[in-house]
Amino acid sequence: MNETLEFNEIYQEVKGTWNDGRLRFSKHTVVYKNSKTGKVDSIPVPELTQAQWRRVCLGHGIKLWTSTGNIYKYDGFKDTDLEKISEYFKANYKVELVEKDMCVKGWNWGTAKFNGPLLSFEVNESPVFEIPLSSVSQCATGKNEVTVEFHQNDDTEVSLMEVRFYVPPSTGEEGSDPVEAFAQNILSEADVIQATGDAVCIFRELQCLTPRGRYDIRIYPTFLHLHGKTFDYKIPYTTVLRLFLLPHKDQRQMFFVISLDPPIKQGQTRYHFLILLFSKEEDVDLTLNMNEDEVERRFEGKLHKNMSGSLYEMVTLQICAQCITCSYKASSGLLYPLERGFIYVHKPPVHLRFEEIACVNFARGTTTTRSFDFEIETKQGNQYTFSSIEREEYGKLFDFVNAKKLNIKNRGFKEGMKGNDNMYSDSDDDQHDAYLERMKEEGKIREEANDSDDSEGESGEYDSKASASESSADDGDSDGDRKKKPAKKAKFVKERKPRKKEVRRGKDKTCG
Repeated sequence: MNETLEFNEIYQEVKGTWNDGRLRFSKHTVVYKNSKTGKVDSIPVPELTQAQWRRVCLGHGIKLWTSTGNIYKYDGFKDTDLEKISEYFKANYKVELVEKDMCVKGWNWGTAKFNGPLLSFEVNESPVFEIPLSSVSQCATGKNEVTVEFHQNDDTEVSLMEVRFYVPPSTGEEGSDPVEAFAQNILSEADVIQATGDAVCIFRELQCLTPRGRYDIRIYPTFLHLHGKTFDYKIPYTTVLRLFLLPHKDQRQMFFVISLDPPIKQGQTRYHFLILLFSKEEDVDLTLNMNEDEVERRFEGKLHKNMSGSLYEMVTLQICAQCITCSYKASSGLLYPLERGFIYVHKPPVHLRFEEIACVNFARGTTTTRSFDFEIETKQGNQYTFSSIEREEYGKLFDFVNAKKLNIKNRGFKEGMKGNDNMYSDSDDDQHDAYLERMKEEGKIREEANDSDDSEGESGEYDSKASASESSADDGDSDGDRKKKPAKKAKFVKERKPRKKEVRRGKDKTCG
């Protein structure tokens, strides 16, 4: 028998992604080297206690247990490898390679078993799936329910975000809560953020718009802790993308927006933005829970141990921004043009960076000429329409977009203008003025149309009798126009004048 057994293209699952590598069995160690990361798993043979052979998605796999409580799984073996691996284990490891069938019934109820760092969900003693508890990032409890969330891997296109377990109230030991016992078994092995030590500072009963409610916010060195009456969130600073401090339209309140990736979850709802609302008139005295030397060393003079001022100033630094009142998806809100993008608050919050914007468009309002719509199209093909913006904001918004060198897509009122070859051409001042002129012309056309409707309403019963003379006169006038002068584009005002004269003439003849 060979001294070693080596296998190439053996896969190891790491946070939802398969990494290939090389696995080698020797008389003293079992060694697996990850081809992508170079990480090496080395298992001393004396520590091996169990070995299992299973049918998995990538052919067949081996599951190994050690006396230290660790579990290793490697997949990608062929069916013909079973015999030689089994003989090698018996001869060198004194461990029997046991065949184990997976449950494929598709049932979603069974027994959850905790075996060291692994949670196994089984049906009739056959495993359905297994969860490495080291991949768990958060564990929340509800009524007869435990929600398990996972660390995300940037290398995966599709990730498992969470799994929910229903825990019947009758299970567990008497006098203990089965839900809490289930959660504690997970937390004992999970890689979950733990609040160790005292918070740097605490803000009590802050008003939160999304998710709605009032929360106590505890500031820790590595994460942010939101504690409410129903929900509790721990947000690592590594998941915070951006911070925005935005003035409200009434100039008496301030929005503080925290952009998150991955988002926090509340049931089936995902919140990519955390939005707090502060009053400018609310002041607070704040004392950091650390000595002055530590404050100076950590914050380099930006913060002090004892501070006082407006509440929103104590939470973040001042960022100036102007807002535009508008509507998005039938909800009224505020659109903020910022230095590197746009942000809309607050239902639903939308943040669009300039680098992901393909073009913008200023379109005529659908309900009135006193307002216009601002459309943003992203490079991924998504379109966001912010409507009912007051016409007075047009000039400032256009100048802002032009200064940021964003492409402006000019959409005309007639279908013929949509066939322009260069739909994403840059805008200039002439196009800017042309848009204003079109808005004015549209208003004149509407007024003329209203005037003509009023005149027709006055003629009343004479309309039916004058129809023949109108049609003949119109035909005559059109023939005469063709002979006398070249054709011109029809204008609503010129078409209405001969019609009014003919109506009056018909009325005179009828009265006579």
